[in-house]
Amino acid sequence: MPEYEFVDVYVPRGVTRKEATRLLTDHAEYGHWELERLSLLRDGSRRVRLRRRIIRQLRATW
Repeated sequence: MPEYEFVDVYVPRGVTRKEATRLLTDHAEYGHWELERLSLLRDGSRRVRLRRRIIRQLRATW
């Protein structure tokens, strides 16, 4: 079963959809994050949960 780490991003109400898309694209491209959940709140703000897979290195046994 893969392990993931998570980060929550809050996008305020005044941010346009285009700016929010650019922000999330930057997270995905440079930080290797992927979208897990996006919640649109009643006040117009967005709560985004991103995840990325944790890759564990095996210890070399010499």
